[in-house]
Amino acid sequence: MATPPDSLLLTPLNDLHIALGARMVPFAGYSMPVQYPAGLMAEHLHTRSAAGLFDVSHMGQLRLVGPDAAAAFESLIPVDVIDLPVGKQRYGLLLNDEGGIIDDLMFFKREADIFVIVNGACKVGDIAHIQSKIGTRCQVIPMPERALLALQGPQAVNALSRLAPGVEKLVFMTGGNFTVQTGAQAIEVFLTRSGYTGEDGFEISVHEAQAEALAKCLLAQAEVKPIGLGARNSLRLEAGLPLYGNDIDNSTTPVEAALGWAMQKVRRPDGARAGGFPGAAKILAQLASGATALPRKRVGLIALERVPVREHTELQDLSGQRIGEVTSGLLGPTIDKPVAMGYVPPAFAALGTRINAIVRGKPVPMEVVAMPFVPTRYFRG
Repeated sequence: MATPPDSLLLTPLNDLHIALGARMVPFAGYSMPVQYPAGLMAEHLHTRSAAGLFDVSHMGQLRLVGPDAAAAFESLIPVDVIDLPVGKQRYGLLLNDEGGIIDDLMFFKREADIFVIVNGACKVGDIAHIQSKIGTRCQVIPMPERALLALQGPQAVNALSRLAPGVEKLVFMTGGNFTVQTGAQAIEVFLTRSGYTGEDGFEISVHEAQAEALAKCLLAQAEVKPIGLGARNSLRLEAGLPLYGNDIDNSTTPVEAALGWAMQKVRRPDGARAGGFPGAAKILAQLASGATALPRKRVGLIALERVPVREHTELQDLSGQRIGEVTSGLLGPTIDKPVAMGYVPPAFAALGTRINAIVRGKPVPMEVVAMPFVPTRYFRG
């Protein structure tokens, strides 16, 4: 296995990845496993049927501390932070002054702080942005000493509850502190019942010094196999989940990205705390005027021929006029059909609309469909 360039960072599980035969690639400034010897297809299907373990330690973890933390954080995102109960997690969107998405993130309300996870490629900028905007209102504490593992799949709860009794009582988007018994040691973790695959599962924050021991213990469970970035991407796409940098970016508003569902009523037009976040005038106007007034909208697409349609592929109407572009696309291993996301004008966003993707100069017929492409299986109790 080649030594990664000195410019790449290593996660605490790097040696384990290499020992497991992973193919390592540069990703978000880190050397990361794209796949293991079983291959992407097998890893994807194993996660859908059993349990897959992902190293997502490149993600950024931070704490917001202080009595004004919730109100301060709410000033940066169009989401209800103040009323989120302790013990629950929510999806959020960090916005710029034009309403564009700086990053999407997850945050969890704890007794003493708000725990935030941001994307690995964005974390340096995200933390600097949060610090500059609300650092005088609360403490913004990065947690570079924490690794992050994701255990995903219908049998994830079986594997983890064997080691950390009580996790089976959690429901989707809740979490807490748990002790994982590895035999050799007891490992203290903070985990949530959530993930990025559309499956039931958990994201587990652990001190970097104990990350490898935790991963080895989880991989020793019969249900669990290691999964790389390749299958993580195909799983999230089948689940209809956007990837930052592909499907959403700082030029995309939450409404254009079909993420308006993430904005609770209290932050919407006529809500008790409507506005008060960057780009609010633009975003609230988009919500009030309806989808037909948008310049573009993110949609799900299925190819009607067995031709994978990749990102940056041009989308045309049936008369041959360019109308948009694919932002993510591949052959969905579970659905066994080519699936994609892309942006089109509202006139072409209705379910059942037929358009063409231009692949190697030839039109591939596609149909606008509802997402997710594969039904989600989050555990809600």
